[in-house]
Amino acid sequence: MDLIASIRRNSIGLGIFAILTAGLIATIHLVTKDTIANNMLKAQIAAFNDILPASRYDNDLTKDTAILPADKLLGGAPVKIHIARKNGQVSAIIFETVAPGGYNGSLGLLVSVDRNGIVTGARVISQNETPGLGDKVDIKKSNWILSFNGHSLGNPGLAGWKVKKDGGDFDQFTGATITPRAVVRGIKNTLIYFKQHKDSLLAR
Repeated sequence: MDLIASIRRNSIGLGIFAILTAGLIATIHLVTKDTIANNMLKAQIAAFNDILPASRYDNDLTKDTAILPADKLLGGAPVKIHIARKNGQVSAIIFETVAPGGYNGSLGLLVSVDRNGIVTGARVISQNETPGLGDKVDIKKSNWILSFNGHSLGNPGLAGWKVKKDGGDFDQFTGATITPRAVVRGIKNTLIYFKQHKDSLLAR
């Protein structure tokens, strides 16, 4: 009987502890969720401003968005875009696109293209490349990604949209060509998509 009573007391104690713990977690979540959401929003806006100067738009990029249908040029899956406007006119499109063919899989890209088809900036926002080699596509590891700023399909021309090892204009890394090759191809394909759909993109 003592053993049964002891088990019962322990079970009740554990149950109360579980309820209190769950309540505490729920309370913390409610208290902090707005702060977390606000911090995420600030980080997203900062990322946008890294690739498109704030002076070039006056709308809310986090809300002025659209989903593009799957297209091979954009990685083969639906892609979210952020539409930048200045005085009511579309000034640039920011693509959340994908570059397939990295050394360890696809890479997530953020590519800003202005209304003239010029890259204002690009960032690799997700990757699983080899540390010290392929991960240099990340702005935190090197400035390589900045080499796309100001370029377009006409500058350097389609033939130049390759790494130098393949006869193009863009550097690769020592011991790592696959990753930068995928990024160059991904940004080039984004520009091609923009050119093919320019009228509809700028009419949004």
